[in-house]
Amino acid sequence: MEQYNNTVNKRRLMLGAIFLMVTSAVGPAFLTQTAVFTEQFAASFAFAIILSVIIDIGAQLNIWRVLTVANKRGQDVGNMVLPGLGSLIAILIVIGGLAFNIGNIAGAGMGFNALLGLDTRIGAIIAGVLAIIIFSSKNGTKVMDVVTQLLGITLLVIIGIVMIKVQPPYQEAATKMIIPDDPMSLVMPIITIVGGSVGGYITFAGAHRLIEAGVTGEENLDFVSKSANIGIITAGIMRFLLFLAALGVITAGVTLSKDNPPATIFEYALGDVGLRIFGLVLLIAAITSVIGAAYTSASFLRSFHPIFDRYNNIVIIGFIIFSTIVFAFIGKPVVLLIVAGAFNGMIIPIILTAILIGSRKKSIVGDYHHPTWMIVFGYVAVIITLLASFISIREVIGMLFG
Repeated sequence: MEQYNNTVNKRRLMLGAIFLMVTSAVGPAFLTQTAVFTEQFAASFAFAIILSVIIDIGAQLNIWRVLTVANKRGQDVGNMVLPGLGSLIAILIVIGGLAFNIGNIAGAGMGFNALLGLDTRIGAIIAGVLAIIIFSSKNGTKVMDVVTQLLGITLLVIIGIVMIKVQPPYQEAATKMIIPDDPMSLVMPIITIVGGSVGGYITFAGAHRLIEAGVTGEENLDFVSKSANIGIITAGIMRFLLFLAALGVITAGVTLSKDNPPATIFEYALGDVGLRIFGLVLLIAAITSVIGAAYTSASFLRSFHPIFDRYNNIVIIGFIIFSTIVFAFIGKPVVLLIVAGAFNGMIIPIILTAILIGSRKKSIVGDYHHPTWMIVFGYVAVIITLLASFISIREVIGMLFG
């Protein structure tokens, strides 16, 4: 276990945990969902984004604080709340993480194709190899921290430049953020982007990273809370920038490509070179998401058997290899990215309820008193995501079998 006792190392760890969470969220699914929903709901999609950020904070703040105080991973807390519950959560998260990772590998292949003209499958294999190299190094987690930070900041800057270039209608977006045209029609987008921001494995990415580094106990709660909040806000800012960029393009009367909706945004803003830059953005988003999904999904297997804990890096590499092989032989999962986001959103009520119950159990958190307002905030997030999940189930079934 790593130790972070000095300020410089703690700052690096904070940034590592934040960007692991952010880059786990900002993958090909994030780019596709934001572009598609902006075209469908225009400025009113701002309401869905701001509500999702509020729900995200309610979920992530509770989960990160309780896990780090207890010094236990999510599946362990779940099993202590109800025997078998943590194992069920772990299985659901690994399945969701695998679905997302196949999509991430596909996105990396598309990124290489747009950037260098490589065959999508060859690009996907190269991306898988790059991710494997990171975890094969002696200091894999430290390399992961640095890589996710650098690539995450690059992503933020590029999307910001595109947003400024297309000159979106800021005032209309601000108005619809508070008064959308049809709030009920935004239920499916809300649950999908919540699932893509903190659903499934994503909300645990940073928390499990902090636990592995030994940043646990009540003495580190301020550090943990700050990391959780900055992570959610950073992901929210990135989604808002991409939304505004898409809105500017759509307002100009441009129809987004059905095959690759976000690519149209970059092409319109930056001309022919925009497609190359989009390829770079997609590649960065995909590779960092592959890293985050593989690392966090593997962390949920560590409690099943000591062998998973002892050979964690090998498990992570196996996860990446399997995802790459599935894509290489089957091809791009067309509806998978949207459905995986919705699925991950649907398991948030189960995960968060277990954590909230665990926050009041002395056998889990000891003498720590979890703030009542956080618990209330958490249960509000549970209720909203539970109701939204029931409403969106029909749409997800329609997408899969319609």
